Amino acid sequence: LDYFDASINRVGAYVVGIRSQQKAMLQALLEPTDSLRKFEKDNKNFERMAYLEELKSMPWSDIYNYYCLQQNVAVANDYIKEIQDYEANITSKRV
Repeated sequence: LDYFDASINRVGAYVVGIRSQQKAMLQALLEPTDSLRKFEKDNKNFERMAYLEELKSMPWSDIYNYYCLQQNVAVANDYIKEIQDYEANITSKRV
């Protein structure tokens, strides 16, 4: 889950990787898999295509943000500032 790049903050890379994985899992859990399989089985390709297209604009990020609020962690891009503060106040003082 870590996007290793020695030129960027390791904590930041780790957080980006974790959040990315969480979002991918959420999108998979919200996918109407049963409906898509039924459309495919019944040869209803238009309906399947329409569902897949609609999935692209579903507000899954609102659900993820709500999850973050429940967990008392930064919502949306707010984590960037927290990591910058951590880097300035903690990691920059390490020898």
